[in-house]
Amino acid sequence: MKPSSVATAIILGSLSLGVLAARSQNPQPQMPMEPQTSLVTTQVPAPPEALKITFGDKSASWTVATLANLPHVTVTVYNEHIKANETYSGVPLIALLTPLGVNDKPRGKDLRLYVVAEGSDLYEAVFSSGEITPEVNSSTVIVADTENGKPLTGDGPLKLIATGEKRPARWVRSLVAIKVFAAE
Repeated sequence: MKPSSVATAIILGSLSLGVLAARSQNPQPQMPMEPQTSLVTTQVPAPPEALKITFGDKSASWTVATLANLPHVTVTVYNEHIKANETYSGVPLIALLTPLGVNDKPRGKDLRLYVVAEGSDLYEAVFSSGEITPEVNSSTVIVADTENGKPLTGDGPLKLIATGEKRPARWVRSLVAIKVFAAE
């Protein structure tokens, strides 16, 4: 070995011994042998107190209480998921949209409008203005607040129900927002 290599080896060895000596005086905390676990609970956000409806620069908010004061319709629909009929009562969606300027007898440009309904779980469904208007379509779309005569609970306080569909793919539970747009 060359003298410079020997000196380098001695210096490195001394440094290593110094590090080991320092560790023995200040031992690091030992990691436990068993893994530590913590309970993490994820909560689904509660639906807001009000259903917000927007159309352009106009908007309205409806609570369960304010909806209860409006004229209701009752519909019986077949729910393919549970293979049974269900009876819902609620306000026709078009009745909530007309105060914001949506025409309940759409013609021409009015038929370019579409509605996006959103649940608290961010599930969305789209309906054309013709689908929600009895003047154009024989199906009924309602914002339901009761099922079988009782307030909705498991599906949130409000639920969008559409009759005439083979399965409830566009029913929106825990309904929190309805937005109206115009197709280009």
